[in-house]
Amino acid sequence: MLLNRETSGTRWRVRPDGPPKVTGRLAYLTDMSVPGMLHGMVLRSPYPHARIVSIRTEKALAMKGVHAVLTCEDVPGLNRFGIAHPDHPVFCEDRVRFVGDAVAAVAAETAELAAEALKRIEVEYEPLPVVDDPEFALRDDAPRLHEHGNVLHRNDYAFGDVEEAFRACAHIVEETYSTPRQMHVYMETEGGLFVPEADGRLTVYSPTQHGLMDRMQLARILNRPEADIRVVSSPIGGSFGGKDELNVQPYGSLLALATGRPVKLHNSRFESVRAGLKRHPMRITMRTGTDASGKLLAHRVRVVSDAGPYSTLSAEVLNFAVEHVLGPYRYEAAEVKSVSVFTNNGMSGEFRGFGGNQAIFALEGQMDRLAEKLGMDPWAFRRINLRKPDDPGPLGQPIAPTDGARQVWEALPASRLWREKERAAAEAAPAEPWLKIGYGAAFVMHGAGLGVGIPDPAGGRLTLTPDGKIEAAFGYEEFGQGLIASLEQMLIEQFGFGSADLRIVIGDTDAVPDSGSSTASRSTSMMWQSLRRLRAPFSSRLLGAAAEALRLPADRLRLGEGGIRDAASGELLLAYGRLAELAPEPIVCETSFSYPTSPVERVGSHYLYSYSSVAVKVEVNTLTGRVRLLDQFHAVAAGPVVNPQGYLGQIEGGSGMALGFTLMEDAVMKEGVYLTRNLDTYLIPTIAELRGRFEVLPIEGLPEGDEHGPRGIGEIGSVGLAPAIAQAVYDAVGVRTAKLPIDPEALQAVPDFESEEVEPA
Repeated sequence: MLLNRETSGTRWRVRPDGPPKVTGRLAYLTDMSVPGMLHGMVLRSPYPHARIVSIRTEKALAMKGVHAVLTCEDVPGLNRFGIAHPDHPVFCEDRVRFVGDAVAAVAAETAELAAEALKRIEVEYEPLPVVDDPEFALRDDAPRLHEHGNVLHRNDYAFGDVEEAFRACAHIVEETYSTPRQMHVYMETEGGLFVPEADGRLTVYSPTQHGLMDRMQLARILNRPEADIRVVSSPIGGSFGGKDELNVQPYGSLLALATGRPVKLHNSRFESVRAGLKRHPMRITMRTGTDASGKLLAHRVRVVSDAGPYSTLSAEVLNFAVEHVLGPYRYEAAEVKSVSVFTNNGMSGEFRGFGGNQAIFALEGQMDRLAEKLGMDPWAFRRINLRKPDDPGPLGQPIAPTDGARQVWEALPASRLWREKERAAAEAAPAEPWLKIGYGAAFVMHGAGLGVGIPDPAGGRLTLTPDGKIEAAFGYEEFGQGLIASLEQMLIEQFGFGSADLRIVIGDTDAVPDSGSSTASRSTSMMWQSLRRLRAPFSSRLLGAAAEALRLPADRLRLGEGGIRDAASGELLLAYGRLAELAPEPIVCETSFSYPTSPVERVGSHYLYSYSSVAVKVEVNTLTGRVRLLDQFHAVAAGPVVNPQGYLGQIEGGSGMALGFTLMEDAVMKEGVYLTRNLDTYLIPTIAELRGRFEVLPIEGLPEGDEHGPRGIGEIGSVGLAPAIAQAVYDAVGVRTAKLPIDPEALQAVPDFESEEVEPA
């Protein structure tokens, strides 16, 4: 079924969290307040790079109403955090490395008093040379930002004889692609409420994508057992990867424990800009060649990624980019060299697409340029070089077989939009000669899960509770992606329950099993796998207990809405509440497993992939250089559709984020300082930019015997739009772009009409 904004059907359901969100009734964690709470704030460095000579807190501490002023000396445990590489100081000891580095934190009776207390903290800095360019950071004469140097991570991969392959090429294209420092721009900035409990435990109400990981990191910082910390992490007002890492949680926790009072922190937008994560800016140089028939022979890539001052998941993002600069194509020989580099720029980290956006923009740009050299249709050129269903993955690793590449390739030429493109070639030019129409397409192969060598647990629990509810507990977070709606729909369709029978429990470390992180396009897929594993044992125990209570054979019963029903007539025989009373013991089933990975040792390589083809129609105004997206089509091969409404929403939402990445978003920095300070100078797409036509074609079929079920689609909609738009712009005005966001000035220089004869309205 083709999904678009007008689609409806029996499987379309109102999201359980939809009405409270659109009416504003839903309370996010940063909305929480309690009587007697204090307000926390963090003092951050004004310098991108400086030595800390001294910190004096006496004047701030002397203020009436200020209850705590903390520095690095007040951290009882590890003064560092970071999911994979804990090198980010909670409070800097001797040096600051970016303008968002934390130096101190205060807790006071009011937010105004806390802000004034920050001004009273006296910090003497000695400015140091700023390293704001990754290429400069790699030089031997560059200042060393860490004891081990400025290189965080290298990842190289090669096969075949690349030099020999290039010598055999009839056509070679070389280009350097640059991508921007994109902000997540979630509506709910980082924050939370931190409550010391009467029993000595600490409750953390703060949005995050992995509550159990936050708990582990906070335990190290606070020097407390994990069992003494409860993290409540849903609902979240947007994340997109930006809240995967700790942000304000260490400061709120330390202040709450130091004062013995609840403490609330909530970043302003500027605090979020300067201290929060951004998409990694990358420079990707590619040299790619084919033989005379268009067969890819040689592919050489160099990737330089700006990690900012600390690690976060920059190494893992680079690994993903290395895999995806090879992508869905076959080569005789390839060589990839990559490096993630420390700089004094803002923090880079996890972001929807996880390095795939940058990689695919460059790779698909190469495919379009090579097709032009060959005089070949770009889509036909891709078909010649696509991987086959049983081919290994980009890094030579075994992967789950799928025919998704062929399926999405064939879907695009058959689409309404692409058929319109063929007709448009014969149509007359528009009445406004400064408006140019162009069409473009791109191909995406996107890995899901965390990859080889990275702990990737999954699992869940089903319980018949004493009040008769079927409780589904998962360690995932709801941050707008529709996870609750998808889980409810799966429980209804797989088990036969009604929505009123269900209680969904997520985002509370005291109440959920370890299901892994809500990231990497894995949550829905792993919930589906969990329910598949739980269905037989949980159903069997419910029906067995019912059979005993009703004194009927279990095969005459089935699960249904409201309770146990007669398998033949559907008559309700026993409500779930009554079954809970009669059951001789609690009925609970739990499953625990890991996300599927390839049987290789190469860290980060993936086993499950989704595929997508993206077609777009754009309008380029050659007077202003502005590009308007008029129409888009996405064919997505990701297995069965769990929730049609959520499926469309994910692809549409990812596309909107990609539109900003392509045309307008860049958190500009100069000498390590943000020139972008707020949303008044950082443009994101609005409904005006997203009102064009939009269609999604889900391709649900999987190879016979595939037991992995639906693949995640949370990221793939954000990956292919940029190269498709870049090709459409070229189709419209003949200008190639290798730098994002696309510069309007470059498109103003190409009008082919006599401007003095035209009087546009």
